[in-house]
Amino acid sequence: MEPELMLDSTQAEAYAKADFGEAHQRYIELCQSYFGAREIEGWVLDLGCGPGDITFRFARAFPKARLVGVDGSAAMLQWAFKALKQAPSFSARIEFVEGYLPQAAIPAHDYAAIISNSLLHHLPEPMVLWQTIRRYGRAGTQVCMMDLRRPGTQAEARVLAETYAGKEPEVLRRDFYNSLLAAFTPEEVCEQLRRAGLETFAVRAITDRHMLISGLLADAVPAR
Repeated sequence: MEPELMLDSTQAEAYAKADFGEAHQRYIELCQSYFGAREIEGWVLDLGCGPGDITFRFARAFPKARLVGVDGSAAMLQWAFKALKQAPSFSARIEFVEGYLPQAAIPAHDYAAIISNSLLHHLPEPMVLWQTIRRYGRAGTQVCMMDLRRPGTQAEARVLAETYAGKEPEVLRRDFYNSLLAAFTPEEVCEQLRRAGLETFAVRAITDRHMLISGLLADAVPAR
């Protein structure tokens, strides 16, 4: 398992300054494809938002959405708050909350969508993510998440790490390799969803290292 939170300021800075633009924009495009012609209006919950890059990209792609980004790392969120200060036009549409799942004090809005990128493989108890979705979603909430998927062998993980992070700083290369080994397989995620009562969600491989998890909540457990 990887550490659940990136608490080190140097590590957080490396992630905040790294160029994840291509992967993050690809995720936004996948969200747009999944949502289709449905305009996302109202509140969207971004779980594990980190320094906020995807939060801002989603806000740009869906101009009628308001977002709550949640992360347990103050070191990561300082970059999100900095970005929000530098983009005051988003101040009425984006807010960030520091909080550790499942205890995080997430605002109990009527969430139209819940999104997340690369959070699942950080959680020592993955059911926390699905329980959070059940708690804060409602009937009709759209869920679209992307995460890494574990390769079959350590050798395959090394090849992927060298291919996609070979030119990155050492901390990013190391963390990406460890993330691949900590990730779940699509079959394991399907079993998690079954246990959570979310077996209607779809899980599909979208790249040689990513999977997309998407679905529509038919019912939900009210937030307490």
